Amino acid sequence: MHTRDLLGVGEVARRSGFAPSALRYYDSLGLISSTRTTGSQRRYERGVLRRLAFIRAARNVGLSLDEIAAALATLPQGRTPTKADWTKLSRGWRERINEQIQALESLRDSLDSCIGCGCLSLRTCSFSNPGDELATRGPGAGYLPRRLRAADTA
Repeated sequence: MHTRDLLGVGEVARRSGFAPSALRYYDSLGLISSTRTTGSQRRYERGVLRRLAFIRAARNVGLSLDEIAAALATLPQGRTPTKADWTKLSRGWRERINEQIQALESLRDSLDSCIGCGCLSLRTCSFSNPGDELATRGPGAGYLPRRLRAADTA
């Protein structure tokens, strides 16, 4: 591969929308890979942009970095992944996305009433929350669908 086919950190950051620090972090986790110049600067093959797009999409679907790493590990080594490779890898997302859509629709439809935050500030709450029972369930909005209660791992 010619050096002109390699992209520097700044170019990859600009084209992918990820901060250079995120690129270095993903590199350290093995989600993406780089080579080093004689001056120890990172260089990335152009295919890294597709992996980064996958990482962004996977994070938006709610996959953890561990899940992303496991998914990326299924891609073939030594060749650029094909459309079929990417399709196979993302096939399992359909149910997860459908769950998120359902959870968001549920949230949208209940925003004018109680969303289960446990604050007891609403005079009339369809869930009532007697005795502040939600407080015993831990932090967050206890009645929100599970997909919408997940801790922010970004």
